[in-house]
Order: sequence, then structure tokens, then C-alpha cells
Amino acid sequence: MGSVATNTNDQIAKLRERGMELDYDDAKVKEILLDIGYYRLGFYWNPFEKDDKHNFHEGTKFSNVVELYYLDVDLRSIIIKYLNRIELNFRTKLIYYVSNKYKTSPTWFIDPKVMSKDFIISFDNYYNDDFVNNNKQIKNHHLKYLNDKHAPAWKTLEFFTFGSILKIFKSLKEDEIRQRISELYGIKNVQKFINLFETIVYVRNCCAHSSVLFDLNLAKSISAFAEIKFNGHERHNLDSCIKVILFILNKISSSRKEEMETAINKLLIKYENNDFIKGIIKNKIGHQF
Repeated sequence: MGSVATNTNDQIAKLRERGMELDYDDAKVKEILLDIGYYRLGFYWNPFEKDDKHNFHEGTKFSNVVELYYLDVDLRSIIIKYLNRIELNFRTKLIYYVSNKYKTSPTWFIDPKVMSKDFIISFDNYYNDDFVNNNKQIKNHHLKYLNDKHAPAWKTLEFFTFGSILKIFKSLKEDEIRQRISELYGIKNVQKFINLFETIVYVRNCCAHSSVLFDLNLAKSISAFAEIKFNGHERHNLDSCIKVILFILNKISSSRKEEMETAINKLLIKYENNDFIKGIIKNKIGHQF
């Protein structure tokens, strides 16, 4: 798309000019363009383009683009539900095990005996006036305990993001406590644990910000891990990320793992007879029917 805004009539004309088959009437196409947006839909017709001038392969249908968009929406909806379960579980374990190991240090997240110097220096970037005022329980704590600079870990860390919780884990000085938490998820190698959880946090952020999922391609490869059977040597695509999520979820609840796996398989099988979408599921997502 260029740098000049276009109306829906211009957008429809441009799609036809580039070879897209508009298999809805113009009124329906306009409704969809005004609902989802021409620019965002562009992420979903990109796989159907045949050259750098954005011309489409013969047989490209507008309905397939819309179906791919809704496939992506449905995948995000399924995945985020179970990522929330993993996030809560990891947060709870971190708070519980570290807080009980350092019982005399309720604000262990700023204790130099517990945390790295770099994390402590940056902590006020997290725990600032906005953080206090935007979280009722933290604000109430400071109204009650006027001399406390920070609320204890079991209050404070409930309001930290998944990424921040993982950073806290990585910043723990004692390897023993990181090892203990890692092994709770069936992973003995802490660095592999961190790699798998970095993958999970990345996917979680993509889902939370409505990023495109179907062509997700990790910048950093997922660590090889014997218990996770990836498709071949591919450890960058969405299917590989889903396998990581399922592995960790299984350590929390086998029922939830089976539930997520069934939901994704049920969604993807809907497109088994659509050669356009099936090709994208196999070649972009990496799922094997």
C-alpha cells in the first residue's frame, strides 16, 4: 500500500486489477474491508501474491483470504486461553518457591543476595507511580504500610507481565532455585527451560497484540529437546511453538493439554478440503495433517 489513503471503491478496483477474484458482492467486500481493514488483510493475501508488484496467483479468491484471517483469529483465541494457564502457573511457582526459600526477605526481588545487580538497578522502571496507582491491591498496601517502599513479592509479582516474570527467573543469582523450578516442568537443563519459556512468552505477546500467527517465524530457534517431537529440523514455525506449549501445559494439566490439542486439530481439519488454506497450514504453520 502506498502513502496516500484510499477508499473502499479504490481498494476493490486495485484488488481486481491485481487478479483477485472477488467472490462476494461489492457490498460484502466493502463491509469486510471496513471491518478488518485493507492493510491488515494484506498480511493474509500476501501468501497468494506471485510477484513484487503484488499481483495474485490465478484462482486467488477473496473468500480464501478472509478464511485465512479467521483461521488466524481462531488460533489466537485457542492458544491464548492455555498460555494464560501456563503464565499463572509459572508465576505462582516462582513466587512460592523463591519466597519460601528467602522467608526473611519478602521483597527478595530487590535483595542483592537473591537477584542480579542489573535487575535491581532497573526495578524502578517496573515499580513506579503508574504501577502503584494502576493496581488497586498495591495502592492499598502502600496506604496501609506507609513506610514500605515495595509490597511483598506475593502481592507485587501478581501484576507483572509474563515477560517480566521470566526476566526475574533469569535474574535469580542462585542456580539451585532455578534448577528446582525448571525441573517442576520436566526440564533439567535450565538454559533449555529458559529457551522454551522465551518461546512461550513470544507467542503470548503475539496473541495479546493480535499479531499474525500463521507465518510466525522465530528469530531464535527453539532448543532441540528429546521429549518434544518437532517436524523434521524445523524449530521456528508456529507448529513447533504449539508443540512447546503443549509439552509445558501437559506438566501442569494433562486434561488441558488434550483439550488444547483437540481444539487446534478440530480447527485445522476444517480446511482439509481447501487446497489454498491447507497449503498454508502445511507450508507456513508447519502442521502435518
